[in-house]
Amino acid sequence: MNAPVWSPCIKVCFVDPREGVCVGCFRTMEELGRWTKLSDAEREAVKPLLDERRAAYEAKVR
Repeated sequence: MNAPVWSPCIKVCFVDPREGVCVGCFRTMEELGRWTKLSDAEREAVKPLLDERRAAYEAKVR
């Protein structure tokens, strides 16, 4: 049996076309498309980027 794949998805799926990120989880289109194919290490490497992207996005839309 395979272990479940960690995902930052919060079931709010909307990709801002100008920013190219999902405004629910802040993954890029490439990351969204490849997520289940990424290794655990690759997914772990994305984790710290998500908070950075969220902060940058929120600073732009305020």
